[in-house]
Amino acid sequence: MKKFRKVLDGLTTSSPGGTIGTPSCGSAAGTPTAAPTPKEIDVQETLISENFQLCKTVRHGFPYQPTALAFDPVQKILAIGSRSGGVRILGRPGVDCYCQHESGAAVLQLQFLINEGALVTACADDTLHLWNLRQRRPAVLHSLKFNRERITFCHLPFQSKWLYVGTERGNTHIVNIESFILSGYVIMWNKAIELSTKTHPGPVVHLSDSPKDEGKLLVGFESGTIVQWDLRAKKADFRIYYDEAIHSVSWHHEGKTFMCSHSDGSLTLWNLRNTSKPFQVTFPHGKIQKDGRKESCKPILKVEYKTSRSSEPFVIFSGGLSYDKAGRRPTLTIMHGKAITVLEMDHPIVEFMVLCETPYNNEVQDPYAVVVLLEKDLIVVDLTQSNFPVFENPYPMDVHESPVTCTAYFADCPPDIIPILYSIGAKHKKTGYSQKEWPVSGGSWTLGSHTYPEIIITGHADGSVKFWDASAFTLQMLYKLKTSKVFEKPKAGEGRAAELVEEDPFAVQMVSWCPQSRIFCVVGISAHIILYRFSKYDANTQIVSLEVRLQCDSEDIITPSENENNPCFAEPGSHSPQPHHQHPLSPGSRTPEGAKDSIPCLKVKDRVVRVPPGYQSELVIQLLWVDGEPPQQITSLDINSAYGLLAFGNLNGLAVVDYLQKTVLLCISTLDLYGATDPYQRLTRSPRRNRQSTSEFCMRGLSNFYSDSKKRIRTSYQSLTELTDNQQSTDMDRSKSPTSVHYPTSLHNDPRVLPEPVASLRASHCSPVFYLLDNGHASRRAMLQQLHGVTMYSHDEHHTTTTPYCWTERESRENSFSRSRSSSVSSIDRDTKEAVTTLQFGESYGRKNDVLPGPCLWVGTSLGVVLLIPMSIPIDHEERMEDSVTVGPSGAVQMLKGSVLRFAFLDCSGALIQGPYEVWRDQNAPEDSDRPRRRKLVHFSPSSSQDACGEGHLTVVCSERQAKVFLMPSQSCLFVHNITESSFVLRADVVSVCNSVCLACFCANGHVMMLSLPSLRPLMDVNYLPLTDMRIARTFYFTNGGQALYLSSPTEIQRITYTQEMCDNLQEMLGELFTPIETPEAQNRGFLKGFFGGNTQTFDREELFGEAAAGKASRSLAQHIPGQGGVEGMKVAAGGAVGELARARIALDERGQRLGELEERTALMMTSAETFSKHAHELMLKCKDKKWYQF
Repeated sequence: MKKFRKVLDGLTTSSPGGTIGTPSCGSAAGTPTAAPTPKEIDVQETLISENFQLCKTVRHGFPYQPTALAFDPVQKILAIGSRSGGVRILGRPGVDCYCQHESGAAVLQLQFLINEGALVTACADDTLHLWNLRQRRPAVLHSLKFNRERITFCHLPFQSKWLYVGTERGNTHIVNIESFILSGYVIMWNKAIELSTKTHPGPVVHLSDSPKDEGKLLVGFESGTIVQWDLRAKKADFRIYYDEAIHSVSWHHEGKTFMCSHSDGSLTLWNLRNTSKPFQVTFPHGKIQKDGRKESCKPILKVEYKTSRSSEPFVIFSGGLSYDKAGRRPTLTIMHGKAITVLEMDHPIVEFMVLCETPYNNEVQDPYAVVVLLEKDLIVVDLTQSNFPVFENPYPMDVHESPVTCTAYFADCPPDIIPILYSIGAKHKKTGYSQKEWPVSGGSWTLGSHTYPEIIITGHADGSVKFWDASAFTLQMLYKLKTSKVFEKPKAGEGRAAELVEEDPFAVQMVSWCPQSRIFCVVGISAHIILYRFSKYDANTQIVSLEVRLQCDSEDIITPSENENNPCFAEPGSHSPQPHHQHPLSPGSRTPEGAKDSIPCLKVKDRVVRVPPGYQSELVIQLLWVDGEPPQQITSLDINSAYGLLAFGNLNGLAVVDYLQKTVLLCISTLDLYGATDPYQRLTRSPRRNRQSTSEFCMRGLSNFYSDSKKRIRTSYQSLTELTDNQQSTDMDRSKSPTSVHYPTSLHNDPRVLPEPVASLRASHCSPVFYLLDNGHASRRAMLQQLHGVTMYSHDEHHTTTTPYCWTERESRENSFSRSRSSSVSSIDRDTKEAVTTLQFGESYGRKNDVLPGPCLWVGTSLGVVLLIPMSIPIDHEERMEDSVTVGPSGAVQMLKGSVLRFAFLDCSGALIQGPYEVWRDQNAPEDSDRPRRRKLVHFSPSSSQDACGEGHLTVVCSERQAKVFLMPSQSCLFVHNITESSFVLRADVVSVCNSVCLACFCANGHVMMLSLPSLRPLMDVNYLPLTDMRIARTFYFTNGGQALYLSSPTEIQRITYTQEMCDNLQEMLGELFTPIETPEAQNRGFLKGFFGGNTQTFDREELFGEAAAGKASRSLAQHIPGQGGVEGMKVAAGGAVGELARARIALDERGQRLGELEERTALMMTSAETFSKHAHELMLKCKDKKWYQF
């Protein structure tokens, strides 16, 4: 017996090793067990805890649920606020910053301090925040919380440090931007309106200073009242009372007229010389009816009135259409002279802003573009051309063009793949954009030194797949693939397919990509797989279709006692999926007995089609209906280009396809994979009831990918929440989650994997997960089905009396599993099947006595069982294309707690073994007689680096609760680590980081964990992101180089890093938001123009609003909150002197605040004492001359 030695920890073994039937693996983290190894294994682990730190890097995509828009005309940067409290700041490509308010309150309004590198945000919790943009990661400098009034509108004049704040009560307050302290100067609503007015004017909806005189403030109230307030005289110059509610106001640059938009769809133009009535009233979209009246119109929500030197003024507004036509698209109207242009938008308009050449409001504006913020898009219209084209958006704002259903992330790709994809994708780009440069060009960004090729792949509900260049913290679309082009368009109401998926039948469930061979596989919601090859040439091709019957009849499940002496792989019998499918199916074949029902969900094009350069479909595999039951969802997929094989599995079993010969090699039930090694007793069930429930849940199996509101999937990105929350798991291979929740224990799909601790904690832990998933499901069973991504067979709970499984006490003791008969969901456990949850091709040892490694397929199931299938593949090219590949399961290898999520292979020195692959060759390239086409394969043999370490290799297996490392070919467990007891792992990946490898895990309780390999020693455990949405679980993806991503909202991709090195280098990788630019000088108005037109009057706001003149505002009105992160790098210096100084400063601020309160209380006491002294003195004077008897 050899010792297993761990160099770093000096751990030695003490307990005997074992396999699936012996309880060899301990439960403690990183517990080693003795293993019969040919030589002593020596692994030098280099990763330590200091190598890891978790932080967000960059966010891509369109801001989810946008609410506000702002633009700095000097710095040329754009800010977008959202309902969740996020702020996206955009500049030139590469300059993209995301900020988040801690409160999570919706952003109501944004105001740039123009050319000052600062931004003011007003939030729905009535708090103002000042953000410092002079650092790469902006931070809040000050906050001001209003306690008694609701903020409705803010205005900050150019080059002013005083912010006007309008409230719901109709009052206007003034805030000093530098100190973020409220001024004592207040414009009260009852002072602004006439005393004779009997009604409240409503909330403040507009504030602006007059272009002619900064001392005049125009205040607009919702009811239609407009007041010009003289700030010096503290009185109203004029008051306008209009019948219609006001939505916005815009000045002419000369300050003599202004325009208002109203709720009746009208625009009114007012002249300051006569404010008794509007100078002009227009209904831009109101037609005159037969009776002479104007037809009613929708409100004009905003209007911009901009002048131009070279042409007529621009009047740009949103809304105002007539009510006569239902379902009309939102519009932006541009009135330029007598010409009226109506731009129809695809989505509702949230906000728009006209971009002008000058930041001064008293100069000719010369607008050159208008930024339009839609609910689901951002567009910029070029105003300098008569046809008003839009600019090509350089940001990836169309990630959500169709709802994202799965993701994949590949770091350190082959360097030639990105240019090739870009060159092909560029041929299909849209045209007709403006030829001018993108106007939002602020900030600076340089390509960092720590860059390498990265690609993100997104699958979508409409069947499209997008390849994105994600290098250097940017995101640019490279190539778009439409999988729906492989199929005929389904006709509404035709065939059984129509019963399954009425909309989006091509939705992408998972993807598998080999960057080296450029082979790409897509799994669709209609139980189909499409294999693509890449070519730089177009071609005429006939798509080959394979139809597979991977369906099990429940009445064929029998007890092992009836065939316990059968060999591992007997002749095709009742265990195998229908029909007897050990022989390959010819393309398009159907069995005679099931001709009526042996049909796929979709119809593949059966004619020769011309395909453009790029990814070209070569093979389509479809699962068939069997006996009136639809096919089960595909839950796992793997492809290997060196072997020429593709494997996939679902709830019923496993299939292996030779895509070179276009044949099915293996189609077998999960039960048959065990053969004679299956230790469990399987009892028969009621076939009739099973078939009924199977039909019911299988029908829901495809349709439950979509929510009850599936008709909104195409038209609203908000439906992605329902899509991802209510669909079946769309990413079993990539998200590696049948996501078997360990506190709702039924997700194990079998009673033999019910852990004892979970049974006792079931009552306390079931509710939170079911609350997350319960969005209108009919039953808890349906919720489990949604999360698991497979359809579960179920009986009527009141009629189920049989016990399907029982197993030995030793097995129960090893895995700490037990039955809990008191569970309210135990009937679900009794009635579920074993799904194939993960697959992995690789060079390994198929049996314990093998001397040399060979091609193998590793299979992981939802019951935590690991199975190994050795294969024999001809080596010669001609033989490979003619001879068949032999496949034969060898039985169970190991067993873990929870569904198996990930396999990986290490050599005995701890290095990651890459899978073999075929070097890419273009099959459509012109023939070269000198260089015949032959497959060039690259193999990474496990025995290639074993000179000093012994033969064999290490296999890493991770399940939802446990990770194990065991040695091949002996199959001896070396290390085991229980990852979590109270939660479950959603995603697990073996990643290369810091010239080593580790196991990365993301759990449902929000923890991100890193474990060393092979010892499974914990390196990092951070409580990062609680699982609040199943979208996160299905899109979380770790990759090499210390990066990961997930869909933070239906429209945004969040990238994170988990390495200290990248966190340290993050500052140089991000773009600079602020660049020093000299503020443009105001134009000289000239003597004559100033003499006749009146010079713009300026005044010192400090004299009016400062504490000396206006006094202090009431402390109860608003509370000042110091910012928590105003200095860049505060977190880095938190433990040092800088951190101590910062904390001391905060403490001094708090002490000063308390001293101020004490001063106020002292002043009150002094006033009270003076009053008492005065009264006492008066009483003394009154009584001093009286005699005692006069009292």
